[in-house]
Amino acid sequence: MDVYEKLLSGEDKLALVGLGYVGMPIAVAFAKQIKVIGFDFNEAKIEKYKRGIDPTQEVGDEAVKNTTVEFTADPAKLREAKFIIVAVPTPVNDDHTPDLTPVEGASKFVGQNLTKGTVVVFESTVYPGVTEETCIPIIEKESGLKCGTDWKIGYSPERINPGDKVHRLETITKIVSGMDGETLDTVAKVYELVVKAGVHRADSIKVAEAAKVIENSQRDINIAFMNELSIIFHKMGIDTKSVLEAAGTKWNFLHFQPGLVGGHCIGIDPYYLTYRAEQFGYHSQIILSGRRINDDMGKYVAESMVKLLIKDDIAVKNARVVILGFTFKENCPDTRNSKVFDIVKELREYGIEPMIVDPEGDAEEAKKLYGVTFSSMDDVHDADAVLMAVKHKEFEAFTPESISKLYKPEFHGGKSSKVFVDLKGLFNKDSFKEPEWMYWRL
Repeated sequence: MDVYEKLLSGEDKLALVGLGYVGMPIAVAFAKQIKVIGFDFNEAKIEKYKRGIDPTQEVGDEAVKNTTVEFTADPAKLREAKFIIVAVPTPVNDDHTPDLTPVEGASKFVGQNLTKGTVVVFESTVYPGVTEETCIPIIEKESGLKCGTDWKIGYSPERINPGDKVHRLETITKIVSGMDGETLDTVAKVYELVVKAGVHRADSIKVAEAAKVIENSQRDINIAFMNELSIIFHKMGIDTKSVLEAAGTKWNFLHFQPGLVGGHCIGIDPYYLTYRAEQFGYHSQIILSGRRINDDMGKYVAESMVKLLIKDDIAVKNARVVILGFTFKENCPDTRNSKVFDIVKELREYGIEPMIVDPEGDAEEAKKLYGVTFSSMDDVHDADAVLMAVKHKEFEAFTPESISKLYKPEFHGGKSSKVFVDLKGLFNKDSFKEPEWMYWRL
């Protein structure tokens, strides 16, 4: 009997290494079909899962309560598994070079607890070559077992979109790859247990790694183009959203929007590809220029807001600015690599300490990563300017009347306009007419 058959019969277990926004939904999905061990180094997170709390909000408390996943922070439990999936983050360093520490650390733990006949599959986004050139040697060294003889390796990049309730693990075609035909077959069959959309068998591990890293690079470049258009059209006094709506009536126009590009995928993956390209003697032109534009958007938004305050005769230093939303995307608690913090940093340069409200965001994480403290909506009053940064569902219910109440009372008398930056163009600009409002959006 092979690994797949033994998983089905309950003789063998599957283990998930890394229970974050990606790993958690995978573990819960597999647990409906086979025996699953959910391992994470973070003991506090494991305790939450054991109590039926889902800090990622990806599957919900109810699903965590009812799942049969065996949650553990003990790496020795991995010895019970014959199919191990590694889903740890792959961030970048301050100089934008890949930080492979999490992947290397996971490889070490897997190696120390590897048994013969195990299939190891990496899901972390990496540049082509990492799985075979970085992970295999670490696992071999730690385990004393030879890859290809004693154990097998595969790669299946994650495509989960955090916060997205439509495009889920089950509904997105899964790319799978293996070191040989037999491994590929096993990996494909195992994932087919949970991925209803089916799998795409890549020619090699490097092809699968490359496919993943270009998906987000393509998206990044398209958004960078929109951001550049936004800067150009603002100089011309043209509303970008109106231009995109008009251009979007053509059947083959790509529907991207300007905005902040953060998170741990789109804002990071392109750097993995360009770093690898440099090692082969090629300096990226398009990918890195797109990254530069997107990395500078927080600064651009803050500067645009300051110009509005000056135009409105509001003292910039110590101005009361309210920022609504801090996470890297809407309806998701994840604040990692949030570009809203770039706006905060730039406003501080002007002597402004903004008040930040985010009902969805992980307050503990924001405090730890950025040193920022969230305020509640009840605390917001007497604002000089309001910036709608993230379109959480709570904010979508706002109206011009409810937003108006957040400002200083004297604004209602018409002394100054109410500065409102609607970053993503959530509202109808015609509802915020001058002179009562000074409305700005990307």
